[in-house]
Amino acid sequence: MQVFDSLDDSEVVRILKKGGVGIIPTDTVYGLVCCAADETAVARLYKLKHRENKPGTVIAAKLQQLIDLGIRARYVKAVEQFWPNPLSVVVPVESLAYLHGGKFSLAVRIPKHETLQKLLLQTGALLSSSANQPGEQPATNLAEAQKYFGESVDFYVDAGHTIKPIPSTIIRIVDDAIEIIREGAVTINESGRIT
Repeated sequence: MQVFDSLDDSEVVRILKKGGVGIIPTDTVYGLVCCAADETAVARLYKLKHRENKPGTVIAAKLQQLIDLGIRARYVKAVEQFWPNPLSVVVPVESLAYLHGGKFSLAVRIPKHETLQKLLLQTGALLSSSANQPGEQPATNLAEAQKYFGESVDFYVDAGHTIKPIPSTIIRIVDDAIEIIREGAVTINESGRIT
């Protein structure tokens, strides 16, 4: 298990692309991440989180990475006006059962975080889940993350305290109306604009 002090470290990219699972600072809280296209890494991440039937969030640098993963272009293009932002949108997915665990939908996000964007351009889309265990508060610093996961992950990236220790807002579009699933880092008004 290694600790890095920056997302810019090329070793972080190498470990993720080889199927590693690690803890990184995201645009909201610290996240447990792996390459979203790697079924074995995804299974390991869900096991570490003790998660069944509760999918994580797929984060990407651009829409095309989500499309390349297997999410239909029409779903992500319909919500692209919300990004980049700490806002996750639940979209339907027909395939990718190893990611959605039978839910046939996934939360996806394009983060507003320059260093994270650079990492995602190199790794491709990542599956992310807040760095915590069920019922516990998400980690906002390295010590909290290590308390939850110890030596069970391949690496940690230490960025001090997260600037916004608030999870992303999660929404779903239902019949052209916005349904707010979780209030979080951004607020959306009745007309569907971020305020």
